[in-house]
Amino acid sequence: MRYQFVDCRWELGKDGRGRELYLEGHIPGASFLDVEHQLSAAPGSPPHHGGRHPLPAEGVFARWAGAAGIGPGVFVVAYDQGASGGAARLWWLLRHFGHEEAAVLRGGIGAWAGPLRAGEEDVEHVQFVARPREDDTIEADELAGRLGEPGLVLVDARAPERYRGEVEPVDAVAGRIPGAVNVPYAAEDPLPPEVIEAEAIVAYCGSGVTACVTLLELAAAGRPDAKLYPGSWSDWSARGLPAERG
Repeated sequence: MRYQFVDCRWELGKDGRGRELYLEGHIPGASFLDVEHQLSAAPGSPPHHGGRHPLPAEGVFARWAGAAGIGPGVFVVAYDQGASGGAARLWWLLRHFGHEEAAVLRGGIGAWAGPLRAGEEDVEHVQFVARPREDDTIEADELAGRLGEPGLVLVDARAPERYRGEVEPVDAVAGRIPGAVNVPYAAEDPLPPEVIEAEAIVAYCGSGVTACVTLLELAAAGRPDAKLYPGSWSDWSARGLPAERG
């Protein structure tokens, strides 16, 4: 089996910054995939647009993955700046499209003890065959109908102040999906037992990127069955669905 490092660094609101960081210095041999343009589809028109970072279409993702050197017999090691969401997003998308041989470099590029290399890489293009799963996501209509369902835990992975609706730096509406519990993706605390032991788990964040960090941690804790709400708060709030604050 061949290993392929993939650089997934990005910064919210700074389009192109991840690519700049990659060119400045990356793990030798690493390819690059951009959260905004390759690990997401372009947003549609509100109010039913699927959020700021919709999931990429099957064929589009397959082309980008193959161009990044990902295919049969390749074990992917994704990295970012350290739990910033890009690496976990790629890990989740690979699982979603049927490629289980993937991991995330814990601690990100800062944990890499070897040399870095600047500039472009000559990455061999391979064929990636997408085999989408149908059991790892939930959409707004279904989620709205299941709120309050016994045994379902809805995890909001955003920062506490965004969860409480005190600030909202990106979306037009502040608040959270009713009944959600707050487990910030950036927190170093272990996942609460009541989340891990829930009958069913759904994770969301602002737009479906950093929630993948929580899903990665859930998988490591023995809950790979947890689902992603891809549109997350950016989709929910744009649809005018019920919200809580405080």
